[in-house]
Amino acid sequence: MSSIKEVAFKAGVGIATFSRVINQSGYVKQETKERIEKVIKELGFKPNEIARSMTQQKNHIVAFILPNTKHLFFGEILYEVESALYEKK
Repeated sequence: MSSIKEVAFKAGVGIATFSRVINQSGYVKQETKERIEKVIKELGFKPNEIARSMTQQKNHIVAFILPNTKHLFFGEILYEVESALYEKK
């Protein structure tokens, strides 16, 4: 798995420029953006979701505490909530 530094270096840009492209914030020339996206695909870069959640202070995690998931009632509730969340994704 590639790091931010590796992708930025191979694309010939700084980490800040790479960050602006990944986070879709700030201005980056279209040519530079395309070059970074090409390198991302080549190296198979995937952002670290844990690190992103720390900086954005969001984690998109939903937790359920249920007494018993084998019981039909609780299992059905869990299934419906999970289905609804996947639709919103």
